[in-house]
Amino acid sequence: MPQADATIYDVAIVGYGPAGATFANLLAKYGLRIAVIDQAAAIYDKPRAITIDHEVLRVFQACGLEDTIAAHTAPHPGTHYLGVDGGIIKKFDPMPPPFPLGWVPTATFLQPAFEQALRDRLAAYDKADVFLSAQAVDIAQDNDGTTLTIKTGDGEVQILRGRYLVGCDGANSFVRKSLGIGLTDLAFDEWWMVVDALEHGAFRRPEKCFQYCRPSRPGTFLPGPGELRRWEIKLLPGEDPAMFSDRENVLKVLADFTDVTKVEIWRTAVYRFHALLAENWQSGRVFLMGDACHQTPPFLGQGLSAGIRDAVNLAWKLALVLRGDAQPSILSTYAQERAPHVGAIVALAKDFGLIIGELDLEKAKARDARLREELTSGKAETIRQKFIPDLSGGLIAADTPMAGSLFPQPFIDTANGVVRLDDLIPPEFIIVAASSKIIDALTRRFSDIWARLHGARVVIGSSRSSAAAHDTLTFRETGNLFADWLDRNGIVAALVRPDRAVFGGARDAGELNALIATLAGKLGRTL
Repeated sequence: MPQADATIYDVAIVGYGPAGATFANLLAKYGLRIAVIDQAAAIYDKPRAITIDHEVLRVFQACGLEDTIAAHTAPHPGTHYLGVDGGIIKKFDPMPPPFPLGWVPTATFLQPAFEQALRDRLAAYDKADVFLSAQAVDIAQDNDGTTLTIKTGDGEVQILRGRYLVGCDGANSFVRKSLGIGLTDLAFDEWWMVVDALEHGAFRRPEKCFQYCRPSRPGTFLPGPGELRRWEIKLLPGEDPAMFSDRENVLKVLADFTDVTKVEIWRTAVYRFHALLAENWQSGRVFLMGDACHQTPPFLGQGLSAGIRDAVNLAWKLALVLRGDAQPSILSTYAQERAPHVGAIVALAKDFGLIIGELDLEKAKARDARLREELTSGKAETIRQKFIPDLSGGLIAADTPMAGSLFPQPFIDTANGVVRLDDLIPPEFIIVAASSKIIDALTRRFSDIWARLHGARVVIGSSRSSAAAHDTLTFRETGNLFADWLDRNGIVAALVRPDRAVFGGARDAGELNALIATLAGKLGRTL
Protein backbone atom coordinates (compact mmCIF):
# COMPACT_ATOMS: atom_id res chain seq x y z
CA MET A 1 0.00 0.00 0.00
CA PRO A 2 1.36 3.46 -0.81
CA GLN A 3 2.26 5.81 2.00
CA ALA A 4 -0.95 7.56 3.01
CA ASP A 5 0.68 10.96 3.39
CA ALA A 6 1.86 10.77 -0.24
CA THR A 7 -1.71 10.60 -1.52
CA ILE A 8 -4.38 13.28 -1.62
CA TYR A 9 -7.70 11.53 -1.53
CA ASP A 10 -10.90 12.90 -2.97
CA VAL A 11 -12.85 11.53 0.01
CA ALA A 12 -11.76 9.95 3.28
CA ILE A 13 -14.40 7.74 4.90
CA VAL A 14 -14.31 6.92 8.60
CA GLY A 15 -16.34 3.77 9.18
CA TYR A 16 -16.62 0.67 7.00
CA GLY A 17 -20.04 -0.60 8.02
CA PRO A 18 -22.87 -0.97 5.49
CA ALA A 19 -23.32 2.79 4.96
CA GLY A 20 -19.58 3.45 4.62
CA ALA A 21 -19.02 0.45 2.34
CA THR A 22 -21.95 1.41 0.11
CA PHE A 23 -20.77 5.01 -0.03
CA ALA A 24 -17.26 3.88 -0.99
CA ASN A 25 -18.60 1.70 -3.82
CA LEU A 26 -20.75 4.51 -5.18
CA LEU A 27 -17.80 6.90 -5.17
CA ALA A 28 -15.69 4.26 -6.91
CA LYS A 29 -18.16 4.21 -9.81
CA TYR A 30 -17.26 7.87 -10.42
CA GLY A 31 -13.54 7.07 -10.48
CA LEU A 32 -12.72 8.98 -7.28
CA ARG A 33 -9.69 8.24 -5.12
CA ILE A 34 -10.86 7.25 -1.64
CA ALA A 35 -9.57 6.09 1.73
CA VAL A 36 -11.67 4.00 4.11
CA ILE A 37 -10.76 3.66 7.78
CA ASP A 38 -12.31 1.29 10.32
CA GLN A 39 -11.20 0.37 13.81
CA ALA A 40 -12.36 -3.27 13.47
CA ALA A 41 -10.19 -5.90 11.84
CA ALA A 42 -13.11 -7.54 10.00
CA ILE A 43 -16.87 -7.35 9.57
CA TYR A 44 -19.12 -8.47 12.40
CA ASP A 45 -20.18 -11.95 11.33
CA LYS A 46 -23.69 -11.97 12.80
CA PRO A 47 -26.84 -10.14 11.70
CA ARG A 48 -27.72 -6.77 13.15
CA ALA A 49 -30.07 -5.01 10.74
CA ILE A 50 -32.48 -7.52 9.20
CA THR A 51 -34.91 -5.44 7.12
CA ILE A 52 -34.26 -3.34 4.01
CA ASP A 53 -36.51 -1.81 1.37
CA HIS A 54 -36.58 -1.50 -2.41
CA GLU A 55 -34.66 1.78 -2.41
CA VAL A 56 -31.74 0.01 -0.76
CA LEU A 57 -31.98 -3.00 -3.06
CA ARG A 58 -31.80 -0.59 -5.99
CA VAL A 59 -28.64 0.99 -4.54
CA PHE A 60 -27.11 -2.46 -3.97
CA GLN A 61 -27.97 -3.20 -7.60
CA ALA A 62 -25.99 -0.11 -8.58
CA CYS A 63 -23.07 -1.53 -6.59
CA GLY A 64 -23.27 -4.78 -8.59
CA LEU A 65 -24.75 -6.99 -5.86
CA GLU A 66 -27.60 -8.66 -7.79
CA ASP A 67 -26.25 -12.15 -7.02
CA THR A 68 -26.00 -11.34 -3.31
CA ILE A 69 -29.57 -10.05 -3.33
CA ALA A 70 -30.78 -13.30 -4.90
CA ALA A 71 -28.88 -15.48 -2.43
CA HIS A 72 -29.32 -13.63 0.85
CA THR A 73 -32.72 -11.93 0.91
CA ALA A 74 -36.32 -13.03 1.25
CA PRO A 75 -39.51 -11.05 0.58
CA HIS A 76 -40.97 -9.49 3.70
CA PRO A 77 -44.29 -11.26 4.31
CA GLY A 78 -46.10 -8.34 5.95
CA THR A 79 -46.79 -7.67 9.62
CA HIS A 80 -49.74 -8.31 11.92
CA TYR A 81 -50.02 -6.34 15.16
CA LEU A 82 -51.67 -8.52 17.79
CA GLY A 83 -53.51 -6.88 20.68
CA VAL A 84 -54.21 -7.89 24.26
CA ASP A 85 -56.64 -10.62 23.16
CA GLY A 86 -54.30 -11.94 20.48
CA GLY A 87 -56.43 -10.57 17.64
CA ILE A 88 -55.22 -8.35 14.80
CA ILE A 89 -55.41 -4.64 15.59
CA LYS A 90 -53.15 -3.27 12.84
CA LYS A 91 -51.32 -4.65 9.85
CA PHE A 92 -48.91 -3.93 7.05
CA ASP A 93 -49.50 -5.82 3.83
CA PRO A 94 -46.84 -6.40 1.18
CA MET A 95 -47.16 -3.94 -1.70
CA PRO A 96 -48.70 -5.78 -4.67
CA PRO A 97 -46.86 -6.02 -8.01
CA PRO A 98 -45.82 -4.52 -10.32
CA PHE A 99 -43.05 -3.38 -8.01
CA PRO A 100 -42.23 0.26 -8.83
CA LEU A 101 -38.48 0.12 -8.24
CA GLY A 102 -37.86 -3.27 -9.81
CA TRP A 103 -37.39 -5.06 -6.49
CA VAL A 104 -39.68 -6.41 -3.77
CA PRO A 105 -40.70 -3.36 -1.72
CA THR A 106 -39.46 -4.80 1.59
CA ALA A 107 -37.11 -7.69 2.26
CA THR A 108 -35.31 -9.41 5.08
CA PHE A 109 -31.60 -9.98 4.53
CA LEU A 110 -28.31 -11.25 5.96
CA GLN A 111 -26.23 -8.18 6.76
CA PRO A 112 -22.81 -9.92 7.00
CA ALA A 113 -23.20 -11.33 3.47
CA PHE A 114 -23.90 -7.88 2.05
CA GLU A 115 -21.07 -6.22 3.93
CA GLN A 116 -18.65 -8.83 2.64
CA ALA A 117 -19.93 -8.46 -0.92
CA LEU A 118 -19.53 -4.67 -0.75
CA ARG A 119 -15.96 -5.06 0.50
CA ASP A 120 -15.15 -7.60 -2.17
CA ARG A 121 -16.41 -5.19 -4.86
CA LEU A 122 -14.32 -2.34 -3.49
CA ALA A 123 -11.22 -4.54 -3.29
CA ALA A 124 -11.28 -4.79 -7.09
CA TYR A 125 -11.04 -0.99 -7.37
CA ASP A 126 -7.46 0.27 -7.55
CA LYS A 127 -8.15 3.81 -6.32
CA ALA A 128 -9.35 2.77 -2.85
CA ASP A 129 -7.03 2.33 0.14
CA VAL A 130 -8.61 0.51 3.08
CA PHE A 131 -7.15 0.83 6.59
CA LEU A 132 -8.53 -1.81 8.98
CA SER A 133 -7.69 -2.03 12.70
CA ALA A 134 -7.11 1.71 12.41
CA GLN A 135 -8.52 4.32 14.75
CA ALA A 136 -9.22 7.94 13.86
CA VAL A 137 -7.60 10.11 16.52
CA ASP A 138 -7.70 13.65 15.12
CA ILE A 139 -9.51 15.68 12.45
CA ALA A 140 -8.59 19.07 11.06
CA GLN A 141 -9.70 21.01 8.01
CA ASP A 142 -8.77 24.10 6.06
CA ASN A 143 -9.92 25.85 2.89
CA ASP A 144 -8.42 23.18 0.65
CA GLY A 145 -9.26 19.93 2.41
CA THR A 146 -9.24 17.78 5.51
CA THR A 147 -6.48 16.13 7.52
CA LEU A 148 -7.24 12.88 9.32
CA THR A 149 -4.80 11.36 11.78
CA ILE A 150 -5.13 7.62 12.33
CA LYS A 151 -3.39 5.11 14.56
CA THR A 152 -2.99 1.64 13.09
CA GLY A 153 -3.12 -1.64 14.97
CA ASP A 154 0.66 -1.74 15.38
CA GLY A 155 0.68 1.75 16.88
CA GLU A 156 1.88 3.58 13.78
CA VAL A 157 0.47 7.09 13.27
CA GLN A 158 -0.45 8.07 9.72
CA ILE A 159 -1.80 11.26 8.20
CA LEU A 160 -4.46 11.08 5.48
CA ARG A 161 -5.16 14.17 3.43
CA GLY A 162 -8.49 14.43 1.63
CA ARG A 163 -10.61 17.03 -0.08
CA TYR A 164 -13.64 15.89 1.93
CA LEU A 165 -14.20 13.62 4.92
CA VAL A 166 -17.33 11.64 5.79
CA GLY A 167 -18.02 10.09 9.19
CA CYS A 168 -19.96 6.83 8.91
CA ASP A 169 -18.61 5.62 12.25
CA GLY A 170 -21.77 4.68 14.11
CA ALA A 171 -23.76 5.84 17.09
CA ASN A 172 -20.66 6.70 19.14
CA SER A 173 -19.14 8.55 16.19
CA PHE A 174 -15.66 9.95 16.78
CA VAL A 175 -16.18 12.29 13.84
CA ARG A 176 -19.40 13.73 15.25
CA LYS A 177 -17.86 14.24 18.67
CA SER A 178 -14.74 15.81 17.18
CA LEU A 179 -16.94 18.34 15.41
CA GLY A 180 -18.80 19.12 18.62
CA ILE A 181 -22.15 18.25 17.03
CA GLY A 182 -24.88 17.40 19.50
CA LEU A 183 -27.89 15.10 19.21
CA THR A 184 -31.55 16.03 19.55
CA ASP A 185 -33.38 13.47 21.68
CA LEU A 186 -36.91 12.64 20.50
CA ALA A 187 -37.71 11.12 23.88
CA PHE A 188 -37.61 7.41 23.21
CA ASP A 189 -35.38 5.36 25.50
CA GLU A 190 -36.14 1.66 26.03
CA TRP A 191 -34.18 -1.54 26.62
CA TRP A 192 -34.92 -4.44 24.27
CA MET A 193 -33.33 -7.85 23.84
CA VAL A 194 -32.64 -9.13 20.32
CA VAL A 195 -32.48 -12.89 19.77
CA ASP A 196 -31.38 -14.33 16.43
CA ALA A 197 -31.97 -18.05 16.06
CA LEU A 198 -31.90 -20.75 13.41
CA GLU A 199 -35.00 -22.87 12.96
CA HIS A 200 -33.56 -26.09 11.59
CA GLY A 201 -35.80 -28.39 9.60
CA ALA A 202 -38.64 -25.89 9.28
CA PHE A 203 -41.08 -27.02 6.62
CA ARG A 204 -41.83 -23.51 5.45
CA ARG A 205 -41.00 -19.90 6.21
CA PRO A 206 -43.59 -18.30 8.53
CA GLU A 207 -46.22 -16.38 6.61
CA LYS A 208 -46.15 -13.19 8.68
CA CYS A 209 -44.13 -11.00 10.97
CA PHE A 210 -45.83 -10.30 14.29
CA GLN A 211 -45.85 -7.40 16.70
CA TYR A 212 -47.00 -8.72 20.07
CA CYS A 213 -48.64 -5.64 21.58
CA ARG A 214 -49.26 -7.22 24.97
CA PRO A 215 -48.47 -5.34 28.17
CA SER A 216 -47.27 -8.51 29.88
CA ARG A 217 -44.29 -8.66 27.49
CA PRO A 218 -44.20 -6.72 24.20
CA GLY A 219 -42.21 -8.29 21.41
CA THR A 220 -41.54 -8.61 17.70
CA PHE A 221 -41.03 -11.65 15.47
CA LEU A 222 -39.45 -11.53 11.99
CA PRO A 223 -38.65 -14.48 9.74
CA GLY A 224 -35.36 -13.81 8.00
CA PRO A 225 -33.96 -15.52 4.92
CA GLY A 226 -33.60 -19.28 5.09
CA GLU A 227 -33.62 -20.57 8.65
CA LEU A 228 -32.98 -17.22 10.35
CA ARG A 229 -35.62 -16.08 12.84
CA ARG A 230 -35.49 -12.95 14.97
CA TRP A 231 -37.28 -11.90 18.14
CA GLU A 232 -37.04 -8.43 19.67
CA ILE A 233 -38.35 -8.49 23.23
CA LYS A 234 -38.92 -5.53 25.52
CA LEU A 235 -37.36 -5.55 28.96
CA LEU A 236 -39.86 -4.88 31.72
CA PRO A 237 -39.45 -2.29 34.49
CA GLY A 238 -37.01 -3.54 37.08
CA GLU A 239 -35.25 -5.98 34.78
CA ASP A 240 -31.49 -5.57 34.62
CA PRO A 241 -30.11 -5.78 31.07
CA ALA A 242 -27.12 -7.70 32.44
CA MET A 243 -29.34 -10.62 33.47
CA PHE A 244 -29.83 -11.51 29.82
CA SER A 245 -26.20 -12.47 29.41
CA ASP A 246 -27.39 -15.68 31.09
CA ARG A 247 -28.69 -18.19 28.53
CA GLU A 248 -31.31 -19.57 30.89
CA ASN A 249 -32.88 -16.15 31.37
CA VAL A 250 -32.95 -15.65 27.59
CA LEU A 251 -34.66 -19.00 27.05
CA LYS A 252 -37.20 -18.33 29.79
CA VAL A 253 -38.32 -15.09 28.15
CA LEU A 254 -38.12 -16.45 24.61
CA ALA A 255 -40.37 -19.37 25.61
CA ASP A 256 -43.29 -16.90 25.78
CA PHE A 257 -42.95 -16.45 21.98
CA THR A 258 -41.83 -19.80 20.54
CA ASP A 259 -40.93 -23.41 21.24
CA VAL A 260 -37.32 -22.99 22.30
CA THR A 261 -36.59 -26.68 21.75
CA LYS A 262 -36.91 -26.17 17.99
CA VAL A 263 -34.48 -23.29 17.55
CA GLU A 264 -30.73 -22.85 17.88
CA ILE A 265 -29.79 -19.48 19.30
CA TRP A 266 -27.21 -17.75 17.12
CA ARG A 267 -26.89 -14.39 18.86
CA THR A 268 -28.39 -12.47 21.74
CA ALA A 269 -27.83 -8.80 22.53
CA VAL A 270 -29.50 -6.15 24.63
CA TYR A 271 -29.90 -2.74 23.03
CA ARG A 272 -31.03 0.62 24.29
CA PHE A 273 -33.34 1.81 21.52
CA HIS A 274 -33.13 5.56 20.92
CA ALA A 275 -34.71 8.20 18.69
CA LEU A 276 -31.93 10.71 18.05
CA LEU A 277 -31.08 13.22 15.32
CA ALA A 278 -27.84 15.16 14.84
CA GLU A 279 -28.14 18.91 15.20
CA ASN A 280 -25.96 19.35 12.10
CA TRP A 281 -24.95 16.99 9.29
CA GLN A 282 -22.07 19.05 7.91
CA SER A 283 -19.22 21.15 9.23
CA GLY A 284 -17.22 22.67 6.40
CA ARG A 285 -15.72 19.80 4.41
CA VAL A 286 -16.79 17.13 6.90
CA PHE A 287 -20.12 15.28 6.73
CA LEU A 288 -21.95 12.75 8.91
CA MET A 289 -23.80 9.72 7.62
CA GLY A 290 -25.83 6.78 8.96
CA ASP A 291 -25.97 6.10 12.70
CA ALA A 292 -23.45 8.89 13.24
CA CYS A 293 -26.23 11.41 12.61
CA HIS A 294 -29.49 9.55 13.24
CA GLN A 295 -30.60 6.65 15.39
CA THR A 296 -34.05 5.14 15.16
CA PRO A 297 -36.03 2.52 16.99
CA PRO A 298 -36.40 -0.54 14.71
CA PHE A 299 -40.19 -0.60 14.52
CA LEU A 300 -40.41 0.62 10.93
CA GLY A 301 -37.45 -1.43 9.73
CA GLN A 302 -35.70 1.69 8.40
CA GLY A 303 -32.45 1.99 10.35
CA LEU A 304 -30.04 0.63 7.76
CA SER A 305 -32.17 1.87 4.87
CA ALA A 306 -31.82 5.44 6.17
CA GLY A 307 -28.03 5.15 6.18
CA ILE A 308 -27.97 3.83 2.62
CA ARG A 309 -30.20 6.72 1.52
CA ASP A 310 -27.62 9.06 3.03
CA ALA A 311 -24.87 7.37 1.02
CA VAL A 312 -26.62 7.55 -2.35
CA ASN A 313 -27.72 11.14 -1.74
CA LEU A 314 -24.23 12.47 -0.99
CA ALA A 315 -22.15 10.34 -3.38
CA TRP A 316 -23.25 11.88 -6.68
CA LYS A 317 -23.19 15.41 -5.29
CA LEU A 318 -19.59 15.03 -4.17
CA ALA A 319 -18.72 13.51 -7.55
CA LEU A 320 -20.19 16.49 -9.42
CA VAL A 321 -18.34 18.98 -7.23
CA LEU A 322 -15.02 17.13 -7.42
CA ARG A 323 -15.08 16.92 -11.21
CA GLY A 324 -16.10 20.57 -11.55
CA ASP A 325 -19.67 20.10 -12.78
CA ALA A 326 -21.28 21.81 -9.78
CA GLN A 327 -20.42 24.40 -7.17
CA PRO A 328 -19.66 23.20 -3.60
CA SER A 329 -22.81 25.01 -2.45
CA ILE A 330 -24.91 22.06 -3.65
CA LEU A 331 -23.46 19.96 -0.83
CA SER A 332 -25.67 21.84 1.63
CA THR A 333 -28.66 20.12 0.00
CA TYR A 334 -27.49 16.82 1.51
CA ALA A 335 -28.73 17.83 4.95
CA GLN A 336 -31.61 19.87 3.50
CA GLU A 337 -32.97 16.72 1.88
CA ARG A 338 -31.96 14.00 4.29
CA ALA A 339 -32.58 15.59 7.70
CA PRO A 340 -36.35 16.16 7.32
CA HIS A 341 -36.77 12.83 5.53
CA VAL A 342 -35.09 10.76 8.22
CA GLY A 343 -36.66 12.92 10.93
CA ALA A 344 -40.12 11.94 9.69
CA ILE A 345 -39.14 8.27 9.64
CA VAL A 346 -37.64 8.32 13.14
CA ALA A 347 -40.78 10.02 14.48
CA LEU A 348 -42.96 7.35 12.86
CA ALA A 349 -40.78 4.55 14.20
CA LYS A 350 -41.10 6.06 17.66
CA ASP A 351 -44.91 6.20 17.31
CA PHE A 352 -45.05 2.54 16.27
CA GLY A 353 -42.76 1.65 19.16
CA LEU A 354 -45.13 3.33 21.59
CA ILE A 355 -48.01 1.33 20.12
CA ILE A 356 -46.17 -1.96 20.49
CA GLY A 357 -44.55 -1.29 23.85
CA GLU A 358 -47.54 -0.06 25.90
CA LEU A 359 -47.31 -1.63 29.39
CA ASP A 360 -50.53 -0.29 30.93
CA LEU A 361 -53.32 -2.85 30.44
CA GLU A 362 -56.23 -0.39 30.32
CA LYS A 363 -54.41 1.92 27.92
CA ALA A 364 -53.57 -1.10 25.78
CA LYS A 365 -57.21 -2.14 25.62
CA ALA A 366 -58.21 1.38 24.54
CA ARG A 367 -55.43 1.34 21.94
CA ASP A 368 -56.70 -1.98 20.61
CA ALA A 369 -60.24 -0.69 20.25
CA ARG A 370 -59.09 2.43 18.41
CA LEU A 371 -56.71 0.66 16.03
CA ARG A 372 -59.16 -2.15 15.30
CA GLU A 373 -61.85 0.37 14.38
CA GLU A 374 -59.42 2.19 12.07
CA LEU A 375 -58.51 -1.11 10.44
CA THR A 376 -62.03 -2.42 9.92
CA SER A 377 -63.31 0.95 8.67
CA GLY A 378 -60.54 1.22 6.09
CA LYS A 379 -59.04 4.36 7.65
CA ALA A 380 -55.73 2.66 8.47
CA GLU A 381 -52.94 2.67 5.88
CA THR A 382 -51.70 -0.89 5.42
CA ILE A 383 -48.89 -0.45 2.86
CA ARG A 384 -45.60 0.21 4.64
CA GLN A 385 -43.99 2.13 1.74
CA LYS A 386 -46.68 4.81 1.86
CA PHE A 387 -45.23 5.96 5.18
CA ILE A 388 -41.90 6.80 3.51
CA PRO A 389 -41.96 10.45 2.39
CA ASP A 390 -40.65 11.95 -0.84
CA LEU A 391 -38.05 14.69 -0.82
CA SER A 392 -39.68 17.99 0.08
CA GLY A 393 -36.88 20.39 -0.80
CA GLY A 394 -33.25 20.70 -1.74
CA LEU A 395 -31.97 20.00 -5.24
CA ILE A 396 -35.31 19.49 -6.99
CA ALA A 397 -37.62 21.66 -9.08
CA ALA A 398 -40.14 21.70 -6.28
CA ASP A 399 -42.97 23.35 -8.22
CA THR A 400 -43.05 20.72 -10.99
CA PRO A 401 -44.91 17.40 -11.14
CA MET A 402 -43.36 14.45 -9.29
CA ALA A 403 -40.38 16.45 -8.02
CA GLY A 404 -38.74 14.60 -5.13
CA SER A 405 -40.47 11.29 -5.80
CA LEU A 406 -38.72 8.05 -6.74
CA PHE A 407 -38.33 7.34 -10.42
CA PRO A 408 -39.64 3.86 -11.32
CA GLN A 409 -37.37 1.14 -12.65
CA PRO A 410 -39.03 -0.87 -15.42
CA PHE A 411 -37.70 -4.12 -16.82
CA ILE A 412 -36.20 -3.73 -20.28
CA ASP A 413 -36.22 -6.26 -23.11
CA THR A 414 -32.74 -6.64 -24.63
CA ALA A 415 -31.06 -9.03 -27.03
CA ASN A 416 -29.51 -10.74 -23.99
CA GLY A 417 -32.74 -11.06 -22.05
CA VAL A 418 -34.77 -8.93 -19.67
CA VAL A 419 -32.81 -6.60 -17.39
CA ARG A 420 -33.56 -3.73 -15.03
CA LEU A 421 -33.28 -0.22 -16.47
CA ASP A 422 -30.53 1.04 -14.16
CA ASP A 423 -28.15 -1.61 -15.49
CA LEU A 424 -28.33 0.06 -18.91
CA ILE A 425 -27.93 3.74 -18.05
CA PRO A 426 -25.04 5.72 -16.53
CA PRO A 427 -25.09 7.05 -12.93
CA GLU A 428 -25.75 10.56 -14.22
CA PHE A 429 -28.71 12.88 -14.75
CA ILE A 430 -31.12 11.51 -17.34
CA ILE A 431 -33.96 12.93 -19.39
CA VAL A 432 -36.46 10.14 -19.94
CA ALA A 433 -39.58 10.08 -22.10
CA ALA A 434 -41.81 7.64 -23.96
CA SER A 435 -41.04 9.28 -27.31
CA SER A 436 -37.93 10.85 -28.78
CA LYS A 437 -39.95 13.80 -30.09
CA ILE A 438 -39.90 15.80 -26.86
CA ILE A 439 -36.20 15.12 -26.30
CA ASP A 440 -35.39 16.10 -29.89
CA ALA A 441 -37.29 19.36 -29.26
CA LEU A 442 -34.64 20.59 -26.84
CA THR A 443 -33.14 23.84 -28.06
CA ARG A 444 -29.48 23.87 -29.08
CA ARG A 445 -28.69 25.97 -26.03
CA PHE A 446 -30.17 23.46 -23.60
CA SER A 447 -28.77 20.49 -25.51
CA ASP A 448 -25.32 21.99 -25.03
CA ILE A 449 -25.93 22.49 -21.32
CA TRP A 450 -27.13 18.91 -21.04
CA ALA A 451 -24.01 17.60 -22.77
CA ARG A 452 -21.74 19.58 -20.45
CA LEU A 453 -23.55 18.00 -17.47
CA HIS A 454 -22.84 14.51 -18.90
CA GLY A 455 -26.61 14.04 -19.01
CA ALA A 456 -28.08 11.03 -20.81
CA ARG A 457 -31.17 10.98 -23.03
CA VAL A 458 -33.41 7.94 -22.60
CA VAL A 459 -36.53 6.84 -24.45
CA ILE A 460 -38.59 3.98 -23.03
CA GLY A 461 -41.41 2.79 -25.23
CA SER A 462 -43.28 -0.29 -26.35
CA SER A 463 -40.66 -0.81 -29.07
CA ARG A 464 -37.11 0.36 -29.78
CA SER A 465 -37.32 3.23 -32.22
CA SER A 466 -34.77 3.61 -34.98
CA ALA A 467 -35.73 7.25 -35.46
CA ALA A 468 -34.12 8.51 -32.26
CA ALA A 469 -30.95 10.59 -32.39
CA HIS A 470 -27.70 8.63 -32.18
CA ASP A 471 -26.97 9.90 -28.66
CA THR A 472 -30.35 8.78 -27.28
CA LEU A 473 -30.66 5.42 -25.52
CA THR A 474 -33.84 3.70 -26.69
CA PHE A 475 -35.41 0.80 -24.83
CA ARG A 476 -38.51 -1.35 -24.88
CA GLU A 477 -40.05 -2.05 -21.50
CA THR A 478 -41.76 -5.29 -20.63
CA GLY A 479 -45.13 -4.31 -19.22
CA ASN A 480 -46.35 -0.74 -18.76
CA LEU A 481 -44.72 0.43 -15.55
CA PHE A 482 -43.08 3.53 -17.04
CA ALA A 483 -45.89 4.35 -19.48
CA ASP A 484 -48.48 4.11 -16.70
CA TRP A 485 -46.32 6.30 -14.45
CA LEU A 486 -46.25 9.05 -17.08
CA ASP A 487 -49.98 8.82 -17.73
CA ARG A 488 -50.92 8.71 -14.07
CA ASN A 489 -48.95 11.86 -13.34
CA GLY A 490 -49.91 13.80 -16.47
CA ILE A 491 -46.36 14.28 -17.78
CA VAL A 492 -44.55 13.37 -21.00
CA ALA A 493 -40.96 13.46 -19.70
CA ALA A 494 -38.95 13.65 -16.51
CA LEU A 495 -35.52 14.89 -15.52
CA VAL A 496 -34.08 12.34 -13.08
CA ARG A 497 -31.12 12.70 -10.74
CA PRO A 498 -28.23 10.23 -10.50
CA ASP A 499 -29.75 8.81 -7.29
CA ARG A 500 -32.97 8.19 -9.27
CA ALA A 501 -35.00 10.81 -7.44
CA VAL A 502 -37.07 12.89 -9.85
CA PHE A 503 -35.72 16.42 -10.26
CA GLY A 504 -38.95 17.40 -11.99
CA GLY A 505 -41.59 16.34 -14.50
CA ALA A 506 -42.48 18.09 -17.77
CA ARG A 507 -45.81 18.31 -19.61
CA ASP A 508 -44.27 19.63 -22.84
CA ALA A 509 -40.98 20.57 -24.48
CA GLY A 510 -41.03 24.07 -23.04
CA GLU A 511 -41.22 22.74 -19.50
CA LEU A 512 -38.40 20.28 -20.24
CA ASN A 513 -36.15 23.11 -21.43
CA ALA A 514 -37.07 25.04 -18.29
CA LEU A 515 -36.14 22.07 -16.10
CA ILE A 516 -32.65 22.00 -17.58
CA ALA A 517 -32.30 25.73 -16.95
CA THR A 518 -33.43 25.29 -13.34
CA LEU A 519 -31.02 22.41 -12.81
CA ALA A 520 -28.10 24.36 -14.25
CA GLY A 521 -28.90 27.24 -11.93
CA LYS A 522 -29.08 25.01 -8.87
CA LEU A 523 -25.74 23.44 -9.78
CA GLY A 524 -24.21 26.88 -10.09
CA ARG A 525 -23.57 26.53 -13.82
CA THR A 526 -23.54 29.68 -15.96
CA LEU A 527 -26.16 29.53 -18.70
